[in-house]
Amino acid sequence: MNTLKSIGKPNGFPFFIAFFLAVSSNAQFYEFGAGIGGLNYTGDISKHYKFTDIRPGGQLFFRMNYSSVVSIRYSITAGNIAASDSRPYDPFAAQRNASFSIFALEAAAALEYHFLDFKHEKSLIKWSPYFFLGIGAFTFFGEEPSEESYIKYQPVIPFGVGIKHIITPRWHVGIEFGARKTFFDYIDNVSAGDQSQKNYQYGNKNSMDWYYYAGISVSYLIFKVPCPYI
Repeated sequence: MNTLKSIGKPNGFPFFIAFFLAVSSNAQFYEFGAGIGGLNYTGDISKHYKFTDIRPGGQLFFRMNYSSVVSIRYSITAGNIAASDSRPYDPFAAQRNASFSIFALEAAAALEYHFLDFKHEKSLIKWSPYFFLGIGAFTFFGEEPSEESYIKYQPVIPFGVGIKHIITPRWHVGIEFGARKTFFDYIDNVSAGDQSQKNYQYGNKNSMDWYYYAGISVSYLIFKVPCPYI
């Protein structure tokens, strides 16, 4: 009985370590990266995506690559979002003459799915389109309070598409466009209003605001966990 215990304890733990390192060495690469780009918005002031409303923004991220096609990315995105009725889409918007400018801050986690196995060392291609979907939260600063009260920390669902390219085994570049589905109608500070009787203050409280981030990024592969047991 004592012999079994003395054998079982030292062998079980090394087996667990070996298994963990084997999975890590084959599956997990760790990257840090940063990107620059632009933020945009659609809502009560701007019904459609306008390139003239793009404002500067940036992103910092940490990525874990669990396989050649699946990654998890943790990111912080920040930048300015602004729009105005300077080019109104109807006479009521011209009468309203509203505008806003805020600084937005977002923290999110997203799953990335790459359509091509471009990371394999024997692959002839070094790029791949990808899709991402995640969950996060955002807040903003700089806008005067509305007549209605609201919480400035809100959930958000980021999703979008991009393309990555391997420059060297450790350096990657990418370009991405993503939309943010919100559950909030006060990014532009315009929401209240009776839709049956429009006035110069009108907004549609049943139509939530969206914002968008598009940019280019550079990331660096930190390390790969070695496995001496294989």
